[in-house]
Amino acid sequence: MKKTLLAASIATMMLGAAPVMAKTLVYCSEGSPEGFDPSLYTTGTTFDAAGKTIYNRLVEFKTGTTELRPAIAERWEVSDDGMEVTFLLRDDVEFHTTDYFTPSRPLNADDVLYSFRRQMMEDNPYYQHNNGNYEYFTAMSMGELIDEIVKVDDHTVKFVLTRPEAPFLANLAMDFASIHSKEYGDQLLEAGTPERANRQPVGTGPFQLIGYQEDAVIRYAANPDYFRGKQPLDNLVFAITPDAQVRYQKLQAGECHAMPYPNPSDIDEMRQDDTIQVLEEPGLNVAYLAYNTQQEPFDDPQVRKALNMAINKEAIIEAVFQGAGEVAKNPIPPTMWGYNEAIEDDPYDPERAQQMLDDAGIEDLEMSIWAMPVQRPYMPNARRTAELMQADLSRVGVDAEIVTYEWGEYLKRASSVDREGAVILGWTGDNGDPDNFLAVLLGCDGIGGANRAQWCHEPFNELVMEAKTLSDQAERVERYEQAQAIFKEQAPWNTLAHSVVFMPLRQEVTGYTIDPLGGHNFEGVDLK
Repeated sequence: MKKTLLAASIATMMLGAAPVMAKTLVYCSEGSPEGFDPSLYTTGTTFDAAGKTIYNRLVEFKTGTTELRPAIAERWEVSDDGMEVTFLLRDDVEFHTTDYFTPSRPLNADDVLYSFRRQMMEDNPYYQHNNGNYEYFTAMSMGELIDEIVKVDDHTVKFVLTRPEAPFLANLAMDFASIHSKEYGDQLLEAGTPERANRQPVGTGPFQLIGYQEDAVIRYAANPDYFRGKQPLDNLVFAITPDAQVRYQKLQAGECHAMPYPNPSDIDEMRQDDTIQVLEEPGLNVAYLAYNTQQEPFDDPQVRKALNMAINKEAIIEAVFQGAGEVAKNPIPPTMWGYNEAIEDDPYDPERAQQMLDDAGIEDLEMSIWAMPVQRPYMPNARRTAELMQADLSRVGVDAEIVTYEWGEYLKRASSVDREGAVILGWTGDNGDPDNFLAVLLGCDGIGGANRAQWCHEPFNELVMEAKTLSDQAERVERYEQAQAIFKEQAPWNTLAHSVVFMPLRQEVTGYTIDPLGGHNFEGVDLK
């Protein structure tokens, strides 16, 4: 609570100290970013604080859609065989000028090569500095996909691929593909301080970082040289407020203008408040419980299915989501193409679950259930969800202990191959393609990273890897439907829920659109 009050007081002081005519929007964010280099992380909290504010990509998603639009690249061409993608870069993109860096030139092809090569070339100093820990790049097999990146000239870059890749352009619109300044990277290397890139970022985005107090506040100013034009907002403040009830109180008091992830129980009251507007839409998301399939007895699919059948998901939807969600049966949401309607979910059946555990020789099983310390769009209250699971599992003789960690530590530990217990997590799609769920979260390349189940099942993996090489969507759908059937049979997760996403705003906020991909983007947002 002390940290929450500190964040509120800092945000209020900054608003009071701002010039009279300056427009400052305060966003009560749910947590602290892990850092400010989006290529190193996979969480929406970090992407909101860095990728959506500080950086741009070659291509981006049109606000509120999964439709691609030009960004740093003003146009692109794909070869007939799908093996080469050439981008023509804008010539008016400027990097931020900050207290710690003054660019000598606009963005050019060298910056694009630098941004990708540091994620894929083992002899690159930044690859070595980060121990090759570029989780998204690795989980999406980008290093295997990209054969080389060619600088055709200062404003033309060509990606040569090892195979056709249907979601390649959409993947490049994701935050991990943000473009960084080679000039700034070289400056840090020369000074022997490459780690500063993650604390003192330099991008081309609509806002630039002014200051950060961990667990309290992030301050941004509008980029005066932004290639799409200076923002209507002069200042943007992230007041870090982990507690949803406190975020709501601050929204009511006018101490913040926007808040994510409200408690479902507060939605009706918010709708009755004429100072608040509540946006909503079905989320492109899934919440899940991931077993560590490399540890006994969770290496046995029948044990995993028995545990799934012991858990009452309808009760979780009622108690935790309070109607703002639906039970998940597949690892992709029903609003996504490729969804397999024919799959039948494992029923809630404690007696059968108990019999399956007995048949597997499982007695007096003890396990951990990991509960996230923060709210996410796919999971309003992980602790309450874990408590409901704990009670259900006790009825079939399983003693479940609930554990948690600080958010960054939680994610780090959850990725470990030797992690104990089952982890509550979830995912909001990054690019509108099933590959972003099935390959990233469940493919063999994601083990030790985004694949929290540490699950590598070759029949499944072969299908999703083949699907991404196909240009015909009907053929891709066929592979993805087969993959979902295998997933259900093998049960590396208990698929929990797909949620409705709500975004409460003060009435004076204009121009904000819910992102179906789960991000919070303040480009083009204004205050009346």
